[in-house]
Formats: sequence, structure tokens, C-alpha cells
Amino acid sequence: MLKVDIKKSLPHFELTADFIVEQDEIVALFGPSGSGKTTILNCIAGITKATSGSIQLNNHILFNKRKKNVPIQQRRIAYLFQDYALFPHMTVWKNIMYGMKNEQFAKKLLTELKIEHLTEQFPNEISGGEKQRVAIARALATEPDLLLLDEPFSALDDATRDTSHDELLRLHKLWKIPIILVTHNHAEAEKLSDRILYINEGIIHN
Repeated sequence: MLKVDIKKSLPHFELTADFIVEQDEIVALFGPSGSGKTTILNCIAGITKATSGSIQLNNHILFNKRKKNVPIQQRRIAYLFQDYALFPHMTVWKNIMYGMKNEQFAKKLLTELKIEHLTEQFPNEISGGEKQRVAIARALATEPDLLLLDEPFSALDDATRDTSHDELLRLHKLWKIPIILVTHNHAEAEKLSDRILYINEGIIHN
């Protein structure tokens, strides 16, 4: 379970985020550009430091007002960026091996995501949908306690996006960890999430 109760001072407003994500939930953050969605993810991941408040994941305090701020690499959080951020000089398998905890589990992810045939390819040799599946495999191979998704489907064509939606839901059933999905697409938020948090100018409306 993730508990977030933070404030973050931004140039045009103060971001206030107070919500819980249960262990088996996918929660969507939905709202216009510049409303604070990605800032929330960055604070949870430890990329950005909240101004005040607390962040707790599975009874572990990641950040609190007493100045505790757990380093990124110790938070057990996987973050899938919009551009996937694959290492261009590494093969698909070496990308997945980065941060991998268990080789057998990583190979199971290859099978589940149907990317076994891509292991020796480089990111510039595979399609957008394939890159996304590789990025998801790399994220899950770290065996995280939380998965953050920042508009991971926005660059995909409609058919690939639908397939990717189905894959995410299937993976979530297999490995139940809380997921936060940032999206501009309301239909996507409705399809994928158990709950939608609407955010505008730093204020969340349940």
C-alpha cells in the first residue's frame, strides 16, 4: 500500500496530494498538462523532493517532514517514462538485466510479454510497441513494490495501444503491486484504472 500526503511548492501554485493506493489497485492521475501529475510521480520516486508531508510504501517511510528522504535506488519503485529511456548501446536482454533481481523471473517476463525473440536486438531496431514491452520488462525485473507509469501509451498507434492496455491489465493480475498511471486520455484512465484522481492546478479531486 502507498500513502501519499505531500505539498510541493511550484512556480504557479502549491501542489497538494493526499491519497492512498491499495496493494491490488491501479490508480490513474488524470488532468491537463502542467497540473502536477508528473511532479507527484517524481516526488514518490525520489527524483524531486516534496516541500513537506510524508510518503509511505508498505510501512516504510520514504519521506517525511522530519527530513527523512530515502535515496531513489533504495525505494523499490519502478518508473516507466514516456520515452521508455532504454539504453541505446545495450541489447534488449542487457537492458532488462539492468537492475534485475532474479534471472529466472526476468526470463518469465520475456515469455509473458512475448519478447524472447528480441533479446539480441538494440532499441533502435525494434518498434515502439516492442520498446514499451521491453521497458515494462526492465521495470518489473527489479521486482518493485510500486510501478509508476508516465503516459507510457501516448506515442503508440491505436492497435498497439489497445494491445498494450490488455498486457498491462494481465501483468497486474499476475503480479499484484500498486500502480499509478499518468494519462491525458480519459477513456484510457477509465479502462485501466480502479480509480481516477482528477488533478487541476495542483489540487486532486477524487
